[in-house]
Amino acid sequence: MPELPEVEVSRLGIRPHVENQLVVDVKIHNPNLRWPVPEEVRSLIGQVIDSVERRAKYLLLNSHVGSMILHLGMSGNLRVVPVTEALKKHDHIEIHFDNGLALRLNDPRRFGACLWQEKGVSHAVLQKLGPEPLTEAFTAKHLYECSRGKKVAVKQFIMDNHVVVGVGNIYANESLFKAGIHPKCEAGKVSLARFQRLTPIIKETLAAAIKQGGTTLKDFAQSDGKPGYFAQELLVYGRKGQPCVTCFTELTEIRLGQRSTVFCKRCQR
Repeated sequence: MPELPEVEVSRLGIRPHVENQLVVDVKIHNPNLRWPVPEEVRSLIGQVIDSVERRAKYLLLNSHVGSMILHLGMSGNLRVVPVTEALKKHDHIEIHFDNGLALRLNDPRRFGACLWQEKGVSHAVLQKLGPEPLTEAFTAKHLYECSRGKKVAVKQFIMDNHVVVGVGNIYANESLFKAGIHPKCEAGKVSLARFQRLTPIIKETLAAAIKQGGTTLKDFAQSDGKPGYFAQELLVYGRKGQPCVTCFTELTEIRLGQRSTVFCKRCQR
């Protein structure tokens, strides 16, 4: 599944092509995505895209009357192509602009979403989200206070969107390894000092992934068709049975919340 860096890379990729452009048409080729695509998304026709923002893993195409909300789901991607280019299989939504380009949402598994948010209203999917990890609102103190009394594993805790958004499976694995924290440690037993070490590592790990173009995943490609490159630098994720880069102990894989979790028994406590 595309994680926060991949979504941010998509935002950066499409923004120059759609921002400040007039929408001349919205075509719904298949309304049956994760949620039915509402007809209200056609409200974007005749509007200028004022900005392209990201909230968690949602992209918002903002206009004077409201915002189209896009989510890539497990296998979705966005492409900016000439309007005249033939549709590909699984191109479900497309937005035509007066510059002759189209933004297309392609999603083979249809777990993505295309929703509508009226101006001045917060859509239900955006409510109750935690702070963005790359902002000043995300602090060690915030993690510490949210974790008190929690018996859930710290890995699942930092992946909870109510606590902080966008720390997906790959980057949770990587961040906990760099911080030396065992992924099964109860969140409520992690000290403030350890959260003070973990918080900047999460920020640095996500920022590095964004800078390098996102992680290469099975179903993900950037909007220009090029894969990301950060996967080459992953320290634990996907390396079960390989030696730890620090102590050379064989890395262990377990399942936490039905997610693959790889760690070093020696380095992480």
